[in-house]
Amino acid sequence: MLVGLILTVWGFAALWFDFPQQRWKLPLIALYFLFLAIGLWWATGVQKKFAVVAVGFLAVLIWWLSLKPSNNRDWQPDVAQTPWSEDHGDQVTIHNIRNCDYREEFNYTCQWDTRTVSLSKINGMDIFITYWGSPWIAHPIVSFDIAGEAPLPMSIETRKEVGETYSAVRGFFRYYELIYIVSTERDVIRLRTNYRKDEEVYLFHTRASPQLAQAVFLDYLRRANALHKQPEWYNAATDNCTTNVAVHVRDAEHGILPLDWRILLNGKSDEMLYQEGYLAGDLPFAKLKEEAHINAAARAANNDPDFSIRVRENRPGFPATTQKSASSAAP
Repeated sequence: MLVGLILTVWGFAALWFDFPQQRWKLPLIALYFLFLAIGLWWATGVQKKFAVVAVGFLAVLIWWLSLKPSNNRDWQPDVAQTPWSEDHGDQVTIHNIRNCDYREEFNYTCQWDTRTVSLSKINGMDIFITYWGSPWIAHPIVSFDIAGEAPLPMSIETRKEVGETYSAVRGFFRYYELIYIVSTERDVIRLRTNYRKDEEVYLFHTRASPQLAQAVFLDYLRRANALHKQPEWYNAATDNCTTNVAVHVRDAEHGILPLDWRILLNGKSDEMLYQEGYLAGDLPFAKLKEEAHINAAARAANNDPDFSIRVRENRPGFPATTQKSASSAAP
């Protein structure tokens, strides 16, 4: 009956987290409970009791699958716009690049910029990994190194409405839409190092070739364009920040998505990348991670227009040309 218990708990949780009309939520949950109670009391034998549970679960599942994501909600200002791009040969123009000026974590002003990038100037990729508590869970942000220009980070996140906060449990249901945020590092990284409390950020340079970085860049933008037209639900297990990064790299390499538990427990994803040879820097992993911690450098840089240069200075694995060209001036 363990399976039946899991299905029942999921059914109650789906109704609690995802039923949109507050006034009918509790009555509907009570009705679901009443159906199960009467059905289980009436049914004889394990198979009939499981059939009652399965019918209730399927009824909730059919309703749950009918829920549609939307791009038209009362969004928080930092996710009010979704990025989209236009390709013109080697030139890619990206619209709605977020560039927020923070006074405090929840006190900020956002502007939305447009920037044109030459694909041939994309030299590689860096990855920021952010922890906010558990060493098992983290948030990766891929940043593209563009020769002579500001790097361009892309962060895959939940798109929150006004009044919503992130919940790991709710992330498994149809509570948040998915958003690709294309930003500046002084926005999306400095928010985590300088304004949020108890977040620790690590920066690694990858061994990605220019060709791979360019392919991943385009694959990110293809997904962003798709979400701009047709929204999708975020899911903490199947459609989240880390699974999507892995999918973009897989698609760019025309490979197979590795079956590795560290894709889900992504706090260990840096260890996985190191073991697979993706991270630059000829150091033991523990030492490389120690050197990759950027919070102190980010706080020291703070309002410096060369924020991206400052957080890369003297870090193992970063070529000197990358550090010199990593200007964080607004596009």
